[in-house]
This record gives sequence, structure tokens and C-alpha cells, in this order.
Amino acid sequence: MFEYIRTHQRVMQFLLLLIIFPSFVVGGVVGFSSFSGKQAEVAKVGSESIPMEEFNQALRNQLDRLKQAYGPEFDAQLLNTPEMRKGILDDLISRKAISMETRKSNLAVTDETLQKNILEIPGLKKPDNSFDKDRYKSLLAMQGLTPAAYEASLRQDLATQQLVNAIQYSAITPKTIAERIALISEQERDVQAISFKSKDFLAEVKITDAMLRAFYDKNGAQFEVPESLSAEYVVLSADALTEQITVSDADVAAYYDQNKDRYTTKEQRRASHILLNLKKDASDAEKKAVQAKAEALLAQVRKSPEQFAKLAKENSQDLGSAERGGDLDFFARGAMVQAFDDAAFKLKEGEISGLVQSEYGIHIIQLTAIKPISVKPLEEVKGELMADIKTQKASKAFAEAAETFTNLVEQSDNLQTVADKLKLKLEKVNNLSRQPNPALPPSLVTNNAKFLKAIYSDESLKKKHNIDPTEVAASTLVSARVLDYKPKSKRAFDEVKAGIQMQLVQTESQALAKKAGEAKIEALKLADSSVGFSTLKTVSRAKKAEIAPEAFVAVMKADTQKLPAFVGVETPGVGYEVYRIAKVAAGTPDLARRANEVKQLENAIAQQEVFSYIEALKQRAKVVVNQSVLNSKASTDTPVQ
Repeated sequence: MFEYIRTHQRVMQFLLLLIIFPSFVVGGVVGFSSFSGKQAEVAKVGSESIPMEEFNQALRNQLDRLKQAYGPEFDAQLLNTPEMRKGILDDLISRKAISMETRKSNLAVTDETLQKNILEIPGLKKPDNSFDKDRYKSLLAMQGLTPAAYEASLRQDLATQQLVNAIQYSAITPKTIAERIALISEQERDVQAISFKSKDFLAEVKITDAMLRAFYDKNGAQFEVPESLSAEYVVLSADALTEQITVSDADVAAYYDQNKDRYTTKEQRRASHILLNLKKDASDAEKKAVQAKAEALLAQVRKSPEQFAKLAKENSQDLGSAERGGDLDFFARGAMVQAFDDAAFKLKEGEISGLVQSEYGIHIIQLTAIKPISVKPLEEVKGELMADIKTQKASKAFAEAAETFTNLVEQSDNLQTVADKLKLKLEKVNNLSRQPNPALPPSLVTNNAKFLKAIYSDESLKKKHNIDPTEVAASTLVSARVLDYKPKSKRAFDEVKAGIQMQLVQTESQALAKKAGEAKIEALKLADSSVGFSTLKTVSRAKKAEIAPEAFVAVMKADTQKLPAFVGVETPGVGYEVYRIAKVAAGTPDLARRANEVKQLENAIAQQEVFSYIEALKQRAKVVVNQSVLNSKASTDTPVQ
């Protein structure tokens, strides 16, 4: 176990990061054929249900992640397997179980902790190190989230993390295990090797025609030539139509006037503030104390406006801006909470507001700069406008051309007519196999699974008709026609005879080398001798091995209760090596390495504790899965279209 942890540190770290949302195999989950008629529920965790809508959303989220990783051509049907769907449901069940326990334990997250975590999100700092609120909102909007929804979710996640941490930190790492692992890691073995090269036995190998023929007959699949075809094809796409579109200066000017808002930057204001936190449920005494302090600070900044930054740094409870003297940088109308926004946009440059009450507390605002509304000139955005117009026209043209394309493909006995009519390029491709070629990009039209399925249909192969227009990507249709088809065949014996000869010679010489090496080991066991062996090398798990990986594993696994010990290692295509283990020593303790190994062991045990805890939560919740809904959907639905 520990060897895996030691050599897969990045994997283990990644798993640790995801520990809040474990995708464990559900233990103790029972199948149930019906849900009292509630077909909208795919599972129940205790008294709480997992609706089909939530499950489908999880499928869509997973598909989005896979499309980001592998490109938009990722086939959604790959998520429609029972195994994938079960895995995603298992993840939802685990989340639900631990979320329920979090609420039951009354775990809460303070506003300060929530704010601190948001401020630490990577990529949301401006060059001056201030928090970029516009980018924050933009990134959330791209995910279909509002700040309120995200912050509620983050608050729940942080509460869950408290529960998980409590379990993790309760894990105990036995010192005896850590010590034993350290000793195994540091142990050193002195070894010598003697090689039996397969090439040295070539002269002893005798290959007959009968052996060649027998190998050919037994390994027929090895000599098969897969089916293939050559075809011509034509692609109708928005990109292809874009090249045919021209845009006039008048079109650009008109489009610019219609969309001037896109190139207009609204007025922005820069302000600094001092915030005194005041909770909604604060007592009257607390409210009076905060109000009094705010009034005193307001009097100070109005008397000495140049001291605003100093007073903000000393008194503001907005941790993000206090260290910058209260500076909030530029913001547009609507970026701040309503009360703050209204006050800031009434001020003149350099002016200081009165006390402004918001849900966060009491603010004192100083307006430091105004950036007026600005509009990008037409010449600056002309290239962007032309591209947008072409894209829009191409999209409209594609919708119109798709019907023409389909009709021409169905009515024509060739594709040249289609290409000429729509001003498209007729292309050819050779050696197409029935399945996509993993060595080629999946975005390639002729490597698309849908296209290959269509071109390899009986109608296409036997009658060589144009295949029906096939959508291989958004706004992309392709039709093709088989020019030549070569069925699966087997290469003739005489054609592959020489290759079989070489293969058998190598196999037989390898077997002879192994036989000689094994005989050497038996002889050494009867009468040890170091004659013929290489010079001694010291190997250990703690140091980089100077011998081949497979030999290193064999040497370190060998039983060394009796020395010298012997072990043989076969290297296909090379030969056989015999290793003589002459000495075993404890090695030199490496305190830094030991500390690192203990930390890794602690992490592994902590993860196991969390896994077991969540399994126990699911057992206690008596999870029930609606198998009929899960299985029927797997055969009919695509997660996202």
C-alpha cells in the first residue's frame, strides 16, 4: 500500500482535495423496484430524496467538465452507461449523507470566514491586489450562478469541511507501522548479476516449416488485414459559408449603431470606505456602541479627509479593503449592495458620505475618482464587427442551405453536383476503418463516430449511395459516398513467413536463455560461487536503483533469510539475468525522508477514516435506490443535448 502512496503523491493529494465530495462505491445501498409511485425520485437518503432533476443536473455538470477536458466533440452517450450513471448517483448519495450530518451537528460558518475564503480564490486579484468583484460576478454568471447562490453553497461546503476535518484529524498513525515502513524503505541489499543473452543461443534454435505453419494457423488474428474503404465527401458548415460572405462598410456602420451599448463603458466610480460590522440580530446595546463609534469616525474624517486611508486601515472591518486604506477600486452602478451603490453615485469627487446602513453594517464612504462613460470608436472595433456580422449571416445561411444540402444529397447520384451548387469542396479520404482512429483528432470529420457509422452502413457499402446528411458538430453536416471497399482479409502465409521465422527464433532463443539461467540458479543453490558475476552493487528503495526496474522489484521481494539468495528475472527480447544477493544491511536513517513518509501515511489513514465514516453515515441513513428509474433512463436518455 505505502509503495503506491509513495509513487503516486499527486494522485493522493488530488483525492485529498476532493475529500468533501467523495465518489465512493455505495455500501449498504439496497435496490428497490418501486418508490411508492414517485418516479421523479432516483434515490432516497434517510428522509431526503434525490430527485431525477438533480441527478440529471449532475450528469450535465459532469458532461460539461468532460467537454472542457476533451473538447466539444466528447460523446455524451459515454455517460449513459450503467456504470457511469451509478458512479454519479453514488457521489450524490455521499454528498447528501454528509450534508445531512453537517446540519444535524449544527455546524456553521461565520461571515468573516466566508469572506476570507472568497478573497483567497485564485485569479480574482487585480494588479493592485484588490478584489475584482466584476470578474467574480462574471465567472459565476458563466456557471449560471448568482453570488448569493454560490456563497450559500460555499458556506455549506465549508461547514462540511469542518466535519470532515474533525474525522481526518482524529486518525491515529501507529508508530510501529511508520517505523517498519522506514526500515523497509532504507534497507540495502548488495547484489551481483550474471546475464544469459538470448542472442547467444540463436545457433541452437531449429525452426521447421511445420512450426511456421502451426504458428500461422494458431495466430490467424495476428495476420488479419482489417476492412477499410475510400470515399469522397462534402461538408456543409457555418465556417465554410462564412468564407463566401462579404460585408460592406454600410453593414458595419449600421450594426455598430444598433449595438453601440456593447462598446460603451458605463460610468465607473472609485471609492474608499470604512465598514463597522453590525449583525441584523445585534442587541440594542451593540447597535448603540457601533453607531457611536461610526459617528466619531465620521467626525474625524470630515475634519481631516486626508486621514481617511489611515483611519480605514486602523478601524475598517472589511478585511479585503482595510489593508489598502479602504480602497474598493472602480466599480459600475449595481456592483455594490443597494444602499452603498445609491450613496456612492450621489457623491461628488472628494466628497465624504454620511453614515450608510447596509446588510453588512455601517459604512463611511469617500468618493476618490469618477471615470466617465466612454464609447469605443467604430474604427477600433470594425474587425470584430465584421466577424460578428459574418457569423450571424453564416448561421442564417446555414439554416437555409441545410435543407438544400439535404435535398441535393437525396436526389443526386453523385456529390459533385452538391459541391458545385453550394460552392463547397469535394474531398477524398482513403483507408477509413469502421471505428475512429485514436491516433487522429476526434474533431476530424472523417474520424467522427457518427460519420463512420453512416459510411459503413449496409446501404452505403452495398449500393454506394450518398449517405444521409450527418451532423458531426454544431452547424456542420457531412455526406459521403463509398468509392471502394476492401473487406477484412488474411495475409497469405508466404507473405508473412519471414516475419514468423524471426518471431519464433526470438521466442525459442529466449526460452533457451531462461532455461540456462534457471539451471544456473539450481547449481548455485547446491554450491555457491561468485565466478562470472558482475561487481557488487548496493540497492535500496530509498535510492535510485542502478538496475532495471523489473529486476529491482524481484531483488527487493526476494526471501533473504538465507544468504546468499538468488533470483532470476526474464527480460523479453533480451534474455535472462540471475541476481546473487550477498548481503542485507539496515541502511542509513534519513530523518527528512522518514518525516515525509509519516505524513503520507497519516494522509492515507485519514482518508480511510473519512471513507469509513461516510460509509457508516450511508448505512445509518438506509439509502434506497430506485433501480427501475436509473436503469430505464440509462438506455433512453442522453445527459445533455
